[in-house]
Amino acid sequence: MANSARFYGTGRRKKSVARVYLMPGKGEIIINKRPIDEYFGLETLKVIVRQPMVTTDTVDKYDVLVNVRGGGYTGQAGAIRHGISRALLQVDADYRPVLKKAGFLTRDPRMKERKKYGLKAARRAPQFSKR
Repeated sequence: MANSARFYGTGRRKKSVARVYLMPGKGEIIINKRPIDEYFGLETLKVIVRQPMVTTDTVDKYDVLVNVRGGGYTGQAGAIRHGISRALLQVDADYRPVLKKAGFLTRDPRMKERKKYGLKAARRAPQFSKR
């Protein structure tokens, strides 16, 4: 296959960044050189990753190759979903209304709040004692 048959999308969530490549194939999902079933233990995370392809009926049409770094498993799954959605837009721009309505194209802006001085965590204050 030519390099033009490779579609790219970057997905982000929390601290996770996923680089996603879609290639015509039979629906295999490889994450960090491991199959999806080996990489994610929870079934819900696998469902999250597959959501954009199920929504656009492209499950068996493309192989997905993912490099993901940072964050935890849930953040990584969300980042992969975002990346797959963006890559599907490069495949066919007609998918945009469907993906947008499902909320897969929106970058989730929620991040961890920073720890403040004088506190034990972002909002957790030291225990108060009157005496």
